Amino acid sequence: MLEKQDNLLAKAEQFFKRAGSVAETDNFDYAIDLYLEGLRCAPEQLEKGHLELYTLAVHRQANGGKKPSVTEKVRHLRGKTPLDRMLNSEYLLAKDPQHLPYAEAMLKAAVAGEYNKTAKWIADMILQANNVAEKPSVQTYILLKDSYLAMGQLERAVIACRMAATLKPDDAELADEYNNLSAELAVDKGNYDTQDDFRSSMKDRQKQEERHTQQAALKTSDFHASAIAQARKELDKNPSSSVNILDLARALAETGNNDDEDQAVELLTDAYENKSDFSFKRLAGEIKIRQIKRKIRQTQTTLEANPADEKDESQLEQLLQHLKEFELEHYKLSMENYPTDLRAKYEYAVRLLQNEQYDQAIPLFQDAQRDPRCRIAAMDKIGLAFFKKGWFADAVDVFTKALDSQEIKDDAIAKELQYNLARSCEENGDKEKALQNYRQIAQMDFAYKDVKKRIDELRNK
Repeated sequence: MLEKQDNLLAKAEQFFKRAGSVAETDNFDYAIDLYLEGLRCAPEQLEKGHLELYTLAVHRQANGGKKPSVTEKVRHLRGKTPLDRMLNSEYLLAKDPQHLPYAEAMLKAAVAGEYNKTAKWIADMILQANNVAEKPSVQTYILLKDSYLAMGQLERAVIACRMAATLKPDDAELADEYNNLSAELAVDKGNYDTQDDFRSSMKDRQKQEERHTQQAALKTSDFHASAIAQARKELDKNPSSSVNILDLARALAETGNNDDEDQAVELLTDAYENKSDFSFKRLAGEIKIRQIKRKIRQTQTTLEANPADEKDESQLEQLLQHLKEFELEHYKLSMENYPTDLRAKYEYAVRLLQNEQYDQAIPLFQDAQRDPRCRIAAMDKIGLAFFKKGWFADAVDVFTKALDSQEIKDDAIAKELQYNLARSCEENGDKEKALQNYRQIAQMDFAYKDVKKRIDELRNK
């Protein structure tokens, strides 16, 4: 059984790689089909499957991709199994990524098939979209509540139920359910340290470790050698094929070996010079960034063992500066060559922010908010840019809006937003509001950054 699962995962990997290569040539519809074939083999491959497909869908839409035809809608509205229904809905969503009913149909199928990792991802995306909609749907929140409960995501179910109850304040049944779920959540959090919960958490941890082991098996040297050999064979058959060049470059880069990565960069650089296709230069840049970051980690490890080594300290400074300059240029070129790619715009804006070019970064972050995946992060960065410029009142407004849009109030993003809001309030002279926000963080995470110190200072004042 395990061997069969490994074979399916390996097969899915090949479909995903092929889909990525095809997408680079702007053959979006064929790439969608390839991603879905891969997901049929591995329905829970979130990062390389569902997320990449959704990114492709947004890019396709920005490039004028057509919505599904009537015939396509009829063909993909149903399916015999939950997997069929999930992939059919995902096909329609890929053709029209802003149409919420397709995402909802995909969620229902994912829950029915117990594809919980996929279901949680699509549910979170629907929750975010419904939160920012001009007219949020009560039925959508109820669907999310039921879906989260089926997945065992009680905290998110409470949030969805609260939003539904807020929109229908006269619905006594909904209000009762919200109260019951809230009470259940309080009990659940309070009883975590019981023996049964401890055993359950250990079982979950063991299952997770087993899954990681299975995935790691795909990344053995034999697997890489086989992938490289196959990619070379395909390139030999058709040396001018852009897809084949990208496939071999990716196979070489995935080994994590510096020599293989250098070969990949050389291959891509030659292809870019011959074809003037930026997709080659972009991938080469990503590989170089990965190499620089690895050198930085290695140097940091050496420095930790011998902090007094001035040579390593100097080398680390040079590497950090090199990374800063290289990323700035890489993401600038990526944005210029893919002007509708909001993720590229966001990444370039992040580097502008790091280089203190706030006025250039802010409008790019504002554009990047149109990508649901970047929305909250982009708002956070806009607030930071205002803070760095000394526009503290504007920073307070942006961080407050971002925090209101962030439904999970105790995750890492929420704590970052609340901390930045507290800092902005403090600098803007509103010490009481700053203290209030710092206290809320401390109640969630007492060791977060310098919150304890700031609370003590404000109270002493």
